[in-house]
Parts: sequence; C-alpha cells; structure tokens
Amino acid sequence: MKKIVTAAEMREIDRLTTERYATPSLLLMESAARAAAREIVARLPGGIAGRRVLVLCGRGNNGGDGAALARQLCLEGASVDLILLGRTGETKGDARLNFEVARALADGPNSSASPGPSALPHPFNPPGRVTFRECQTGEEWETFRRQLDSAHEVVVDALLGTGLTRPVEGLYRQAVKFIESRRGAGGGAASPLIVSLDIPSGLDADAAELIGPAVKADLTVTFTAPKPANALPPAASLNGELVSADIGSPPVLIDEAPSRLYLAEREDALKWLRRTRYTPDSYKNTHGHALVVAGSRDMTGAAVLCADAAMRAGAGLVTAAAPASALAAIAARLMPEVMTAALAETEAGSVSLDALGRFEELKARATVVAVGCGLSREAEGTRRFVRELVARRTTPVVVDADGLNSLAPWPADLRGTREAPLVLTPHEGEMLRLLGTTDRAALKDRARAAAEFASAHELILVLKGTRTLVAAPDGRVFVNPTGNAGLGTAGSGDTLTGVIAGFLAQAYATLKREADAVVAVVAAVYVAGLAGDLAARGCGMRALVASDIREHLGAAFLALDPEGELP
Repeated sequence: MKKIVTAAEMREIDRLTTERYATPSLLLMESAARAAAREIVARLPGGIAGRRVLVLCGRGNNGGDGAALARQLCLEGASVDLILLGRTGETKGDARLNFEVARALADGPNSSASPGPSALPHPFNPPGRVTFRECQTGEEWETFRRQLDSAHEVVVDALLGTGLTRPVEGLYRQAVKFIESRRGAGGGAASPLIVSLDIPSGLDADAAELIGPAVKADLTVTFTAPKPANALPPAASLNGELVSADIGSPPVLIDEAPSRLYLAEREDALKWLRRTRYTPDSYKNTHGHALVVAGSRDMTGAAVLCADAAMRAGAGLVTAAAPASALAAIAARLMPEVMTAALAETEAGSVSLDALGRFEELKARATVVAVGCGLSREAEGTRRFVRELVARRTTPVVVDADGLNSLAPWPADLRGTREAPLVLTPHEGEMLRLLGTTDRAALKDRARAAAEFASAHELILVLKGTRTLVAAPDGRVFVNPTGNAGLGTAGSGDTLTGVIAGFLAQAYATLKREADAVVAVVAAVYVAGLAGDLAARGCGMRALVASDIREHLGAAFLALDPEGELP
C-alpha cells in the first residue's frame, strides 16, 4: 500500500530529501522526468522513436518536470513540441534551468525551429528534435492554437502541480480546455495519449471535489506518493491510470508523514493470498467456516448471493442460516456445497429473537459470522436478534444491509475488539443512518467521516461507493482502486459481504493468532473489485450482475497469484 500525502507533506518530503539526504532537487526533477518517460514509452507499441509529442508547461516546478521530460523523449527519438505558458525569464530555480536546456536544445544546430515567441514552424520538427515556444499573451496563444495540427500522438500536461487551490484562469484555463479538445481531433483520428505529471492540472491536490475545469488524463504519473486528488473521487476519475513513481525520496520520509490515508495496491492482495495459500495438507477445516445469517420470506436472493460468494472466496465451509419459511427457496438456488440451517421467525417471515438459541449452536462451529443481507428490519424481534448477535459475538462479525439498519443509529456501547472484530459494510445511505442524520454534508469528506466513526467505535468500516474506503480502528483509511460503475447493481453489496466473510474465515483459520482483520478486509475489497473489473471486460458494465462478480473471483485469484493457485 502507498501512503497518500498532502501537498504540504510532499513539499516537506522533498525538502528533507535534499537537506537530510543530500539529494539535489534538480536530481529529483530529473528522476521524475525519467519515470514519466518510461511510463509513456511503455504504453506506445513500438516505442517513442519517430512519434510526435506535445508538452504544455507552466512556469513552476511541474513545468520544469515537463521540460526535463521533453528532453528525455527527444533523446529517445521523439519529435517534441514544448510550449511554455510564460517567459523563461519568469521561471526560477530547477525549472528555469530545465527550460534553458530545452531552449538550447531547440536552438541547436540540428533544430528547425526559430526562436521567436510567436513564430511557429509548420509542419513541426522531424523525429528526435525539439521546438520550444513561449506563449504569454492571448494573441500568442491563438497563433499557436491556429497553427497546430492534430497529429501529436502524446499530449503532456505539465501546466500546474500540487500548489493549486483555486480554479484555473486565463491562459491556463484555455490550455486545459485545449488539451480536452485534442480527444478525437482530426476528423476521426485516434485520440492522443494524454499524460498528466503529478496531478491533472486544474485539481486541488488536497481535495476530492472538483474546483473548476481540469484536465482529464489517460495516464497520471505522480511522484513519490499519491496525493488525495489522485485517489479520492470524483477528482480521481480525472487521473485515468495512476502510476506512483519512486524518484529517490527515502521511504522513511514518506512513513514519517502524518497522513493516515493509504492507497491499496495489487501487492496488498497478493501478500494476503500468499499467506493463506492452499498447501498439500489443506482441507475444508483449514480454510475456515463462514456462517451467513441472511434472508427473509420476501428477500431470499441476498442470502444466496452472500453465501455463494463466501464459498467462492475460498472459505472451507459455509452455512446459510435463514428463517424457516424462506429456507426452501434459498436452498433451491444455493451452490450445492453450501449447508443450510433453519431459524425461528417472526410472523412476517424474518429472523426472530427466539432464533438465538439455534444461532449459538451454529456459531460454536463457525470461524466468522456475516449477518444482515436481506434480513428485513421491520420486526422488533429481528432488530433485537441482531443486537444480541453482535453483542455476544466470540468471532469476527460482518454486518451489512438490514443488519446495519437494525442497529442504526449505532449504539455507543457496541465496540469491536481485536479478538472479535466488527466489520460494517454500509453504502452512503446506511452510513448516514448509522450516524443518525439525513444531512449528506456529513459525508462530504468521506475519508474523514469513515476514520472518525471507525476510531470512535473501534471497528472496521467498509464505506462502499466509488473508490470504496476501508477504515481501521486505529484511524488508518485505505482507498480501494479496483471496481467500476457496473458494480452499482442489485446484490453487489451482498456479494462483497460474502467475499469479506470468506477472507476472514480463511485468515482466522489459517493464520490464527497472526490474523489481521484489517489486512484481510483490504484484500477482500480489492479482489472483489478486481473480479468486477474482469467481469466487465467480458460482458460490459451495463449487463454486469452481482453473480458475475462471484463467478470471476477465480479469475481474479489467478491474475494475482497464479503460482499459488495452480496445482
């Protein structure tokens, strides 16, 4: 996982890298340019040589990164057109040095460019050369825009870095809109690859919300560590594919940053899969037993989705416990590997308080309990049953859907423990009910709201939505990058609950006292999202249904850990 740092924390990391570790800031800029060049080249079949690249630069360090990148791509054989919004004389420090180098390269004996600020050669340079243009006035910008054709295969946004806190204006606003206009320009020609350095220009690095017009990148190469706008929606949706590049700052400086926000990564899920791999002597009991208490007379599908997902997620045993009158309908659709148990019910066909005795018998054989999917919250007996189940727990318990609604607003005396952790999986509407409010402003800062709730009640909170968040009892929050809009379909939450229950069952059965519920939940959310992404590749987001997620869990495991999954 990668720590997500604020703009101020990033500046401090850069400062300490230079002062404490004697690493020149110019070297950091050069490393950033090389990292971005590698990522661009890797995405172009056949490499960069002979391709045309447009680099739009601002006057600050982000522009300096762009100027260094232009030189790197030129050395790789690209024809690079560099536009500075301003004058080189207005730039400072490392950025100015890189602009001066770019100008010298453009004005060298092999350049076809002329040095005037508004003169623009057409066509642009042959491969392996650089043009350098300064554009400070609206007239110069219009001259540039009119004479530019649409043949660039890469457009680099190096306009504004992490210091922006208000909407872009003037030439920068025009440049942001110009970059977007390059998509599909040229009468059906393929859109160029749009690459942002560090953060898409127009975003406030510390804010999830959009503050004005911003570049929508295909690829964002952020340096050292992601920033909040790289990872949190809706700003994150403008980043395209996000790559966090190491440019030389010691990891200890990142670890020392006060941020408690992290971006989950493929490696996090892979590490968990490796630790819980099936071994030659594995059998059902070594992978845990998930007890799923779900369903009601009128809502049987949720129990099926949850229990089947727990089984597909790798739990050795799964029991679906449901109200007696709903059990036949549930059992008819369950995977044959899932066991069933009948529970006492209310007149409306939901679990009643009288089911506690039978539940205690079932719980004695379970490694983890999941409760709430399709449970119904109409009967007082059901709500009391859920309350007692959670209060008396001796294993990890995952609470979703009507289990959450039965406990809303969340009781102050219900807290998780390390031995018997509580995992809540609300969507935003359920989260508001847990908070006891209808004011959506309470979730304006989702990460902060999740962290405060999880810390206050010493539990794990999975706040579902675009970029699902996992908040830990110690205040850490993990942003999940997998998943897509197709997952916003009926039953996907029930499926996620089953996957989480399946992962916890394996963790506590396999790792025992070394099990870490937070690590297991972060991995479960990542894998479930990846399964949804794999499903969407096959059927598209529109046709995706919750059972597709379950059916692609195996493909997700194989994609992450083929060595551990194949016999």
